[in-house]
Amino acid sequence: MKAVFFGTPEIAEACLRRLAHIGVDVVCVVTAPDKPKGRGYKLESSAVKKTALELGLPVYQPATLRTAEVREYLASLGADVFITAAYGKIFPPEVLDIPPMGCVNVHASVLPMLRGASPINRAIINGDTLGGVTIMYMDEGMDTGDIILTKTAVIPYDMDFGAYYGLVTELGCDALEDYVNLAAGGKVGRVKQNNDLATYAPKVQKEETLIDFTKPCKDVYNLIRGLCPVPCACTYLAGKRVKVFKAKFAHSEGQPYNQRYFDDRAGAFAELTANDKHTGEPGEILFADKRGICIACGAGAIVITELQPEGKGRMTAQAFLAGNKVI
Repeated sequence: MKAVFFGTPEIAEACLRRLAHIGVDVVCVVTAPDKPKGRGYKLESSAVKKTALELGLPVYQPATLRTAEVREYLASLGADVFITAAYGKIFPPEVLDIPPMGCVNVHASVLPMLRGASPINRAIINGDTLGGVTIMYMDEGMDTGDIILTKTAVIPYDMDFGAYYGLVTELGCDALEDYVNLAAGGKVGRVKQNNDLATYAPKVQKEETLIDFTKPCKDVYNLIRGLCPVPCACTYLAGKRVKVFKAKFAHSEGQPYNQRYFDDRAGAFAELTANDKHTGEPGEILFADKRGICIACGAGAIVITELQPEGKGRMTAQAFLAGNKVI
């Protein structure tokens, strides 16, 4: 199998390594152009480009796939298949039609659920308990192509975006290897997606990162872990904007804290006392001590345990309280 690989971030880099490891002939690696980064605006290469150069593979970095010049170059490579993982650009029909075995994508959800740019974040933010990856044929729609295979995994209640990203990366590599093995045996099937079951995972916008404490504590908890470690959910404490990395429940929605919100998951709850205030107006700080900063939500309350003030490093809530008065 001769393949052109398209990808940009770490999940794609891992897929590229797996293809090389199992002996796929990657004739070219297509990735995003280098971007300026940091205070000095030094050009930074994508994770995929760095690995491609390490592996001695040719790299191509077009700004768009929509020019005749790009299409002619891709066609000249004589690849059997185009394989993509988090490439970040739309394939026009003229590119989709080039490889005889089609364009195959590694998508980080169990399609047709969570089509779109941010399925890993959204799975956690939505509170999903089952996730996974899909290997699919690409078409002109957004993640609407026929499904080749899927791999699923349980999402633990306390798993954050960073940990789930790692899990999905490994699943994606395994699923891609399964596809290569099926293709080698001429046994690649395809199943149409049920569009009636489709859900969407749009890119996380900056305004979404600000915590809305009028929402139930469950939703606030899921937002915090769904954006950790990047871009991070944010709020204001002691007049400072802070990133929130970790939190626990003070109690479940309107119920005493010792009635578990999750079965057998007491670790999701902060240790409270009978003297602690359990309810208040959304956004009201109920207590702040070595256990964390407890903030009332629309239903229930959340206890922030790790955060990062602007201009500072990541710290425990107790460390933050040592230099900041919040109530």
